[in-house]
Amino acid sequence: MPEQLNADSWIWVVVMDPETDPQYLGQQDEKSDVAYIPAFLSKEDAQQGLLNLSMERGKKIEIQAVMYDQLNSDAAANGFQVFIVSAQGAILQRISPTDSK
Repeated sequence: MPEQLNADSWIWVVVMDPETDPQYLGQQDEKSDVAYIPAFLSKEDAQQGLLNLSMERGKKIEIQAVMYDQLNSDAAANGFQVFIVSAQGAILQRISPTDSK
């Protein structure tokens, strides 16, 4: 189980097109048919975890830190959940938009 996350905790995400049209990299959980944004507890985990993520070729990506509460708000506004993911791609925690309030 990951550490307790607070509204002002920093977590790491993958951002596509960071300079022109920044968007969080979303994924689709095939088993439960849920759209989610993978988030990592450290930058190192995010760098290693890139190998386990599906993404469009040719898109520039960047790993960025974002506050937990901000990510949850952005995810909820766009119909996504947030999954805390390990460097190996294991889902450590699933966070529904209602869990962050």
